[in-house]
Amino acid sequence: MSLSRIFRRAFSTSVESDFTPTLKSISRDLYRERSLKQLVQKFKKSSEIKLFRAKTNIYRDTVHRLASAKCFNLIEEILEHQKKYEDISKEGFSARLISLYGRSDMFEHAQKVFDEMHDRKPARTVLSLNALLGAALNSKKFDLVGGLFKELPKKLSIEPDLISYNTVIKAFCEMGSFDLAISMLDEMEKKGVEPDLITFNTLLHGLYGKGQFLHGEKIWDRMKKKNVILDDRSYNAKLLGLALEKKTKEAVELVEEMKSKEVEPSLFSFTAVIKGFVNEGNWEEAKLWYNKIGQSNLAPDRVIFNILIPFFCAKGEVDLAFELCKEILKRKFLVDVSLLQLVVDGLVKESKMEEAKKLVELGKFNKYARYSLKLPSDE
Repeated sequence: MSLSRIFRRAFSTSVESDFTPTLKSISRDLYRERSLKQLVQKFKKSSEIKLFRAKTNIYRDTVHRLASAKCFNLIEEILEHQKKYEDISKEGFSARLISLYGRSDMFEHAQKVFDEMHDRKPARTVLSLNALLGAALNSKKFDLVGGLFKELPKKLSIEPDLISYNTVIKAFCEMGSFDLAISMLDEMEKKGVEPDLITFNTLLHGLYGKGQFLHGEKIWDRMKKKNVILDDRSYNAKLLGLALEKKTKEAVELVEEMKSKEVEPSLFSFTAVIKGFVNEGNWEEAKLWYNKIGQSNLAPDRVIFNILIPFFCAKGEVDLAFELCKEILKRKFLVDVSLLQLVVDGLVKESKMEEAKKLVELGKFNKYARYSLKLPSDE
């Protein structure tokens, strides 16, 4: 169906239920458009339809597509065009534009939309405040988040809510300002804002993941005292911390605790334990836990192969590394050629020429990605 025909149907006087397939058709047409410039023109034309402007997911997906192509000028063209519609006087619509700019790493534009709200008179509440804080966070302007949080609520008489605090805590963790992040918990309690699982998990991942193990343990204990029900993200954060601290025995016990609490270990859980055994130099246990992934009906990812293959090669377990390389090719993972070349070199060093040649051939004739591997004798 042509776009002009879609618009004729969209602007007809049919009942509201008739709009549903029409909007689906417009969305499908935008999705299939390969020319980004044409996509922008069609999107702007579609924006004339009031119901289209209510479709948050279409806005999000289109802007994400343009951001992935680094077409920031086209993002600006689309979003600035939205200001001509009456919807811009509604806080929710403006907050959406702020968020979209933030997700596109265009914080200055997000800030401009927020500031312009003063002149258009849509009341700025905690909704738009959170949109601006989120835009700064997503744009990796972590240092600005704390400043905005300190300045704007007082200036605009806005009371921050749970989302506000969680965003600020995330920003402080990203900056490595862990004392400030933890201090937010005390401030929340003073303001009568109850931390939730997201609050604590954000702190756990920030602390355990950045080597702040003791601080992580304090937050862990605080969660238990508050009877916060731990989920897989909570456990995974601590598993990573234990792996970094080379406390893999405790990590194994924690996995058993997860099971006893009916929290299903994820691939991240197994990866953390494997990383722990790699850090301790225990290749046998690392291999054992790799095998447990398949036993748990999970599938390994590239991260695990990138951890295990160099480790097995360093330990002289090139046969194991060779098997993992075959698994990579079987699962059609894209990895750096140097990872596979490391195994080829290791096999040759161990005089396993047949296996080395086999891997070179597998890389050469692999259909989804050709790996140009060489035997040392070929160089």
